[in-house]
Amino acid sequence: MIELKNWIGGAWTEGTGPRLESVNPANGEIIAAGSMAGTDQAAEAAEAAAQAFGGWRRKSYDERKAVIERFAEIAAERKDEMARLIAQETGKALWDATTEAGGIAGKAALAVASYEERTPTREKDNGQLKLRIAHKPHGVMVVIGPFNFPGHLPNGQIIPSLLAGNTVVFKPSEQTPAVGQKMCEWWEEAGLPAGCLNLVHGDREVAQALIGHEKTAGVLFTGGLPAGRAIHQQLAGRPDVMLALELGGNNPLIVWDVANADDAAQIIARSAYITSGQRCTCARRLIVKEGEEGDRIIKAVADLIPQLSVGDPLAEDQPFMGPLISKESAENALKAQEALIADGAEPIVKMERSPAGPAYVTPGLIDVTAMGDKDPDEEVFAPLLKVIRVKTFDEALDEANDTRFGLAAALLSDDESLWERFAGEIRAGIVNWNRQTTGASGAMPFGGPGLSGNHRPAGSYAADFAAWPMASMMSEGPLKDDQAVPGRKA
Repeated sequence: MIELKNWIGGAWTEGTGPRLESVNPANGEIIAAGSMAGTDQAAEAAEAAAQAFGGWRRKSYDERKAVIERFAEIAAERKDEMARLIAQETGKALWDATTEAGGIAGKAALAVASYEERTPTREKDNGQLKLRIAHKPHGVMVVIGPFNFPGHLPNGQIIPSLLAGNTVVFKPSEQTPAVGQKMCEWWEEAGLPAGCLNLVHGDREVAQALIGHEKTAGVLFTGGLPAGRAIHQQLAGRPDVMLALELGGNNPLIVWDVANADDAAQIIARSAYITSGQRCTCARRLIVKEGEEGDRIIKAVADLIPQLSVGDPLAEDQPFMGPLISKESAENALKAQEALIADGAEPIVKMERSPAGPAYVTPGLIDVTAMGDKDPDEEVFAPLLKVIRVKTFDEALDEANDTRFGLAAALLSDDESLWERFAGEIRAGIVNWNRQTTGASGAMPFGGPGLSGNHRPAGSYAADFAAWPMASMMSEGPLKDDQAVPGRKA
């Protein structure tokens, strides 16, 4: 069992807060245990990061990049070790966890390319003056990680922050603390100076202490809408703090004029049910044409669902998906489905509790067309896909945009003209054609409008919130001012 400790100012210390246990949702085994940080330790971590900031930002870009590249080498060498830990702590199938573990190593090169593209120092002559745009770090960045991608997502904020010259305090999700701790061990091994990255385990109270600390210059959060709103409210009146939120979505997937229903069903399944539906880009609403065409698509998905194996994430015969993050998450998802049915939804394939264990559920497909406005615009973070039938493509677009969120959307269609309309009219940040909604590239921005964030996309655009621009006008040579002063007396 892994002993959970906090990493503050380069020292590993036991927490002074309540006990924290990380439980494998697949079998209930305790993977890691220790104590959360106390709020005093959270403050100590922020102070340590503030003290380390001056020395780290004064290092050359190449010096900072070298440490980050060494971390990436370690992550690549130990990808299999990390994949197994992710699978144990999150319940992801090992094949799924291996993809995430590979992304941890790959983020360094993507972040370097993004930083050099989006935040370089630029100079140009403007008559007698030289103009310069440079970029500078904010200071102490607080990174609050999610449980569903406990390595990849915080890593995608930590690396750009460090590369730009910031220092970081990292609070992993209390449901997946061991993955975050393992990454910090690798940073220490890579030679990151003490205090540049600090780790504190904890819950909402610890997060609030970090967010409200006077030395905090930025807060980078990935998670659910309620927590994102709470952070936004806590920082009301603090325009000096950079805030980047990624809060999920109620993502639409339109299927229209498709000849191959079986291939469409496979893309739909990957969109809705991958990682047990616990991706913020998972499709939540399947919008199809009324009549025979829509029926054909729905039948293909319904026929595919029993073939999607649910089981032990580490089994030799790998399942398509493992459990949800906890028994409570499974119970809440099933309650959400029952509430929809009670309000008029018709189950096509009900999401059921799996005999594999209390955190396991099977994929669900439920028709909410008759519910109309009674269908809540909410994200059910589970493998539950809602079906909505419409008469025209115009109605399909209206339905797709009928959400407060705007993270991901996709169109499956053989008609390129429909794609052009869709891309032009959909309101979402990740918009795909004949690909699953969960397809996103680290070489592109990641985020969306509405309640999916606050217009601070991550991915390749993380460089934008990791540094701020400084504009300068420079006149070289001995000081000389030959400009007339208006109104000056002779």
